[in-house]
Amino acid sequence: MSVLSLPSSIYSGLMSWRSKAYGRGLLQRWRPPSPCISVGNIRWGGTGKTPVCHWLLNWASQSGMNCVVLTRGYRARPPALPFLVRPDSSAAEAGDEPLLLARANLDAHIVIDPKRIRSGNWAWQQWRPDLFLLDDGFQHLPVIRDINLALLLPQDLDRDWNRVVPGGPWREGAKALARADAFLIKLVGLDEVPTALRDLIATRLSPFDKPIFFFAPSPGGLTNLQTAEQVDRLPEKHGSSYMLVSGVANPALVDHTASTLLGAAPRRHDAFADHHAFSRREIEDIVRKAGSAGVGHVVCTAKDAVKIRELLGPDTPVQWWSMDMTVRFVPESEKSPCFVKWLEQRLKTARQYLSGNMNFNLTSRIPNQ
Repeated sequence: MSVLSLPSSIYSGLMSWRSKAYGRGLLQRWRPPSPCISVGNIRWGGTGKTPVCHWLLNWASQSGMNCVVLTRGYRARPPALPFLVRPDSSAAEAGDEPLLLARANLDAHIVIDPKRIRSGNWAWQQWRPDLFLLDDGFQHLPVIRDINLALLLPQDLDRDWNRVVPGGPWREGAKALARADAFLIKLVGLDEVPTALRDLIATRLSPFDKPIFFFAPSPGGLTNLQTAEQVDRLPEKHGSSYMLVSGVANPALVDHTASTLLGAAPRRHDAFADHHAFSRREIEDIVRKAGSAGVGHVVCTAKDAVKIRELLGPDTPVQWWSMDMTVRFVPESEKSPCFVKWLEQRLKTARQYLSGNMNFNLTSRIPNQ
């Protein structure tokens, strides 16, 4: 038995007690006046929450819905709370992921506040949104959600299963997954799902009896950080080779995505820590490395681009590009509904529930905190 087994058990027990306390009404909760979708995970680290939020915002916009994202704003330093992220906000005050969502979804409202009851109340008074998105919300139990999406990695079903901090990467024990309305499993690609993964799904997730969907990043092209030019391929006039820069939780996935999009592996890949705050000196160092490697292009993730763009000078000798990304979903089996159809039906049910339960004082549902 690991020396971390006892503290992991204690932490898991505390999180389980917390979940039950919210479920029984012992701790204060807020029911948003409009349907709420939570996008979260069971583990620490990246599982694709921001790309899924971006997809949901795009889907909501195409469906004619006014949407608000409630996010704590990891590493953000806003001047006031709640803070509405605008496309011209700085990465320092907004954080990389909220700023990315704000710039990619101009008709949505991205609101930062660790107290999401407060920001939700404020957002409702401001815009009366048709839909709330709760970013990184699986453990944020003060806000009641109508659709609870739990994002998983394949290793969550294998070596990391039920390994709770500090003995592993999970924030809660496996019983917490019963709160999910659907499981979204992130894969590198959707062409073929390994048999071993399907066996693990049958063992680990089938007992919860919830819909299961696979999703994977889908590159949509490149955007020039200096000129905003959008292209499908790197312009040949600067050569076809490139250097890759990433500051994400899974640099290997970024490498695979770039290689797939551009048809070749990067000449070199400089991987920084997730949410890395780039400095001007680091950017200059990257440019020198690109020159030494004989490449005329530097490619980065969209999340990194919102920070790097602010540091580029007018005479940068290399072309900087960000990868434009979305996600694709497929059902776990042929008998399962497609993700969009399932989502639309759940949202319809949520609206019907709210419509039938709006005959009481709305302000009593929105604590001032």
